[in-house]
Amino acid sequence: MAKKATKKTCCSPGPSSCCKVESLISVDERGQMVLPKDLRDRAHIAPGDKLAVISWMRDDEVCCITLIKADELVGHVMDFITPIMGGMPVR
Repeated sequence: MAKKATKKTCCSPGPSSCCKVESLISVDERGQMVLPKDLRDRAHIAPGDKLAVISWMRDDEVCCITLIKADELVGHVMDFITPIMGGMPVR
């Protein structure tokens, strides 16, 4: 059986991947924050889009927070689960 080629995402480690500080944002008294418009535009984040919030832990404390588009997260989960399910598509 031929092995399915894995799709690399923009978040996959590799020679062209990097991370950088995009901006500093503030959290208001209601816990809300604003992603700068130029970052939203470059990330193709539109009104109504859903973002998953992923926390990274170190020594039982959150040390980093990552945002990923919910659609991208679903794709990663499907890629992970499908082989476990014996190749059956998961709904």
